[in-house]
Amino acid sequence: MASHKDQVLYEKESVFIHVNVQDAKDKDAHIQGRVFLIKKPDGTYIEWRAEDLMAVDGQSDQDWAVIGGTVSSVSYKNDREADSVSMNAKMDARRKYNISFDVLDLKSFKRSAPNHGWAYIIFILKDGTTYPALHFHNGGSKALLRDLEQFVHIRRSPNDTRLFIIQEHDPEMLSKSFDELHLFSDSQGDLVSKFIKDPYTTTMGGFSKVTNFLRDTLMQQENPITRPREEVAELLQEDIPGMEISHQDEPGFEVVTKTKLPKRPEVKRGDPLNQQQWTAQMDDEGRIKDPEHVKDIIFRGGIDPVLRGEVWKFLLGFYRWDATFKQRQDELKRRVDDYFRMKLQWKTISSEQERRFALLRERKGLIDKDVTRTDRTQKFFVGENNQNLQVLNDILMTYCMYNFDLGYVQGMSDLLSPILVVMENEVDAFWCFAGFMERVAHNFEMDQNGMKVQLSQIHKLMQVYDPELCNYLEGHDSGNFYFCFRWILIVFKREFHFHEIQRLWEVVWTDRPCKNFHLLMSLAILDTEKTTLVENRFGFTEILKHINDISLSIALDDTLRKAEGIFLQLKAYKKLPQTVKEILGLATSPGHSTSSSSRSTPASTPINYESSPRLELRGLNVTNGTSNCSSSVTTPDDSSIEILAETADAGVTNYYH
Repeated sequence: MASHKDQVLYEKESVFIHVNVQDAKDKDAHIQGRVFLIKKPDGTYIEWRAEDLMAVDGQSDQDWAVIGGTVSSVSYKNDREADSVSMNAKMDARRKYNISFDVLDLKSFKRSAPNHGWAYIIFILKDGTTYPALHFHNGGSKALLRDLEQFVHIRRSPNDTRLFIIQEHDPEMLSKSFDELHLFSDSQGDLVSKFIKDPYTTTMGGFSKVTNFLRDTLMQQENPITRPREEVAELLQEDIPGMEISHQDEPGFEVVTKTKLPKRPEVKRGDPLNQQQWTAQMDDEGRIKDPEHVKDIIFRGGIDPVLRGEVWKFLLGFYRWDATFKQRQDELKRRVDDYFRMKLQWKTISSEQERRFALLRERKGLIDKDVTRTDRTQKFFVGENNQNLQVLNDILMTYCMYNFDLGYVQGMSDLLSPILVVMENEVDAFWCFAGFMERVAHNFEMDQNGMKVQLSQIHKLMQVYDPELCNYLEGHDSGNFYFCFRWILIVFKREFHFHEIQRLWEVVWTDRPCKNFHLLMSLAILDTEKTTLVENRFGFTEILKHINDISLSIALDDTLRKAEGIFLQLKAYKKLPQTVKEILGLATSPGHSTSSSSRSTPASTPINYESSPRLELRGLNVTNGTSNCSSSVTTPDDSSIEILAETADAGVTNYYH
């Protein structure tokens, strides 16, 4: 583990990383490892390594090489950065979880709550890197922290008893601005402008590549030329229609007005819709008796996995809720015929025709590239000759025939993948995917108006729910909430585990408690991370890095409960602005009371079901992810989004993913 020049100060076995937090029966759910505190010639390091790699790698330190020593000495890469992991590459996959960092790069750490179970520690670095929790199955976490205190000064956060802040040795480091770090130098062709051109690619690309570019390229220049502060501020705070952002010169002295909201009620989750409940809802001819009650159950607890393939068809418009068995059989036959007719349209195009059909060639190439790297860690898609990959490809190509205007835009493969896994049928998956796209097509508009509207809505909600956090973000170049871009674009697909995203999506598809429940999910996540962001005094780049790193570690049930609680809290606020009422679906027409559109879920929690108006979809001119722009952007190898924005106004989003 350590070389002869290194001194091991602390060592503990049976320290696990929980890869799949929902399925402890999976033999790969918990990766067993060993944690060390090591004094090396160049500093004191905390390191973690999987146990089954110890014998393979022996005393070699090659896998612990420091990456980019300018900002932080970090060699951690997690599994989601890999394009694909085969069954024969288990060791390589686990090696990507290795952790090594200098304790002087540590910004803070979180400890588990008392009586949580296995004690765990989450380390957070100064650059915003957030490591997966290290679970001490046989104790030892307190001993590690006692030894750590010999090298850093630790204080407990006054706002979060689980958060501990590392006191900065050099106070001047906290005052370094973007100008001092030369993050936006003209000599590098204007980094922000580069990101402005391509939000979709940067949103879905490997964040580590962005971070390395910032650290290794921009910070190591000789005689760099700095952009004027006013110009940087203008680029970072590009206006979104309807969004008013505070531009305080000294954010530390801005006046924060607190909204006196009612106390957030406690919300309970329920059990999934089961076979008995589903069968009881059908009359003799197969009609669903009370679709609203079914949706209530689904919102409260999701759907039993064995029923998903059937119930999703109703949620996504494949079948009408009032259709009989006979009508559903007829509908299925029609949809099968329609699907294969459209599939035949592109399948029968000759090579000579394709040579003269540039648009088809471009879409086909883009789909082929994305399919090879979409969810390849999932068993359903593992293997180079997996036939399910061909089905994924065929559905996306056929969708181009179904929706000529939109065609294929990178990110759609992320939305199709879980649907295909659930349906296990090409035709069923296609039509359910088409139904899902009806809900989110505006996310892929070329002018990004749909995304701008939703980010603006998050801002409006946050201004009312937590103006203190809203002002903090505005004062740290993050007031446009572009770091939420990936969350909204593909509906949290990359933020939760694969089985969890299936449950989250079916909850969202019920349209309870409002059409924009996914925006409340964003508020709930930010509310959970508020203390970490503020107490660590995270700025622009640290916020980006931290938001990226909490992916796959967000507690779904807790977030669902908090999101619903926030809705009920805002709903009960008597001074709720009209714009927020419209976002939440609480706006009423003359002569109708809000209460008339409310009802209770099975858990007796009052919820308003009146939907907010659908976003007006402008003409979709997105094709295969290209526009009439003369320039082009190359997609990173691990990206699954590539699209060009036509204007700079459309694209500051690219830096935030």
